[in-house]
Amino acid sequence: MKNSRILVLLIFFLSVSIISCGVSNKPVKKVKMTKKELLNKVKGGWAGQVIGVTYGGPTEFRYLQKMIPDTVTLRWDNDLPKFFYDTFPGLYDDIYMDLTFVEVFEKEGLDAPASSHAKAFAYADYMLWHANQAARYNILNGIMPPESGHWKYNMHADDIDFQIEADFAGLMSPGMINTSAEICDKIGHIMNYGDGYYGGVYVAAMYALAFVSDDINYVVNEALKVIPQESNYYKCMQDVISFHKKYPNDWKKAWQAIEDSEWSIDLHCPDGIASPFNIDATINSAYVLLGLLYGQGDLKVTMDVSTRAGQDSDCNPATAAGILCTMMGYDKISAYWLDPLKPIADRDFQYTTISLNEVYDLGYKHALQVIEKNGGKVNDETVEIKVQSPKAVPLEIAFPNIYPAKLTQSTPPKQGMWGQWKMLHTLKTTEPLDIDFKGVGLVVKGGVTGKELDKAYVAELEVSIDGKVDRVVKLPVDYRKRSAELYWNVTIPSGNHTATLRWLNPVDGGEIGVRGYIEFTNKKVEIEVQNL
Repeated sequence: MKNSRILVLLIFFLSVSIISCGVSNKPVKKVKMTKKELLNKVKGGWAGQVIGVTYGGPTEFRYLQKMIPDTVTLRWDNDLPKFFYDTFPGLYDDIYMDLTFVEVFEKEGLDAPASSHAKAFAYADYMLWHANQAARYNILNGIMPPESGHWKYNMHADDIDFQIEADFAGLMSPGMINTSAEICDKIGHIMNYGDGYYGGVYVAAMYALAFVSDDINYVVNEALKVIPQESNYYKCMQDVISFHKKYPNDWKKAWQAIEDSEWSIDLHCPDGIASPFNIDATINSAYVLLGLLYGQGDLKVTMDVSTRAGQDSDCNPATAAGILCTMMGYDKISAYWLDPLKPIADRDFQYTTISLNEVYDLGYKHALQVIEKNGGKVNDETVEIKVQSPKAVPLEIAFPNIYPAKLTQSTPPKQGMWGQWKMLHTLKTTEPLDIDFKGVGLVVKGGVTGKELDKAYVAELEVSIDGKVDRVVKLPVDYRKRSAELYWNVTIPSGNHTATLRWLNPVDGGEIGVRGYIEFTNKKVEIEVQNL
């Protein structure tokens, strides 16, 4: 009897350690799948992103701090992807930003340095916003990664940017959660830091695990182990998981619990301070999780929840759908979702020379290379993936003890933040403008304007603090190359200060407008808002 029990135990432990023939809901040392299955999952991930961003496209940032009501129909039909390809290809920034880095890996190999990715990103023709725009300005002006994404140089370090661009890192690292984090470390710090960086690390980790598990709850929880528990990002994701357990059948109650929490307040993105607009990675990751947890494998429900949660309501369903469709595989996505992609599948994404059909093959090729590089095997018909146990990446905290204290701005336009702002001050000559402020930091919002300005013209704005020149900000007429703000510095010694703005090279027909400024302190206070 004793020998029989020993034999049973021996068989059990052997069965755990041998190579798995398919997916598993539990961590294993190795997973074996056919090359066809691997390609199917890679294709699913890329197709899912396109489906998700298209589905949420019409509502992007139209619902701020409120859910999209059930009375609003979310459109999906055979014409929608082609419509956006033809009329608004910039909607697919989720995809073509990923492809920038995919192309660098294809040209230079898996060990391509961060500088190559940074230059490809900075010199591309597409428009950028927020953390990406700030990073491009930094790179074009000699501040390379990781400093280009660091909070001292980038006021948008906690924004969503890398979260929506990290899909490729997980799709090329099937089952290799730590490898996906290593890729993120190289590229994510081009534009983000801290919680903004963690958004991409977590997304990539969920993609990586979606290759080797078909359990949404397992993927969500296991992937979170790569995020330091001390971070606000980790705490927010844990709250979302807890709200799901508390309200398992009502995502709207979970959404409201998130909205009532500290995570719904953006403290550092200049456009989100004292505003319903929130492009912070943390809150938008929460909406991705809502979709995954309440969708429970149903693509329509997953996208619907992530979209109706609001804010960045095209990027969030794109991420959620990409992760879910990696898990499902391309062949299990219904024709209802796939057929509308067929008319555009061979068309290059804007600003790239890569189509959706081509990225399937590139993604598969890079996944094979990463599998082999990290101890797996690539055979004639199968692959053996060496599955990794998650390890937390280092703790990063952006803007430590730095909080907005006062927002002074021109009266907001009736159309919201996207409308035409009036200016508090306008610089037309070298006559300086003084701004008195108190605290540890100042952000000045505005820009250079002028219909008749030469496209090659670059305005130079000198900013001094208490009589000492702090920096000269370059303001190209070409908005793609311009900084997101006129001036930013949140590392000034605490006290009463005067910032002096002087236009060094004014030209006829141009002006530099100041539409507002934000003062920062080292203590959390209620923000004073002054509309003038």
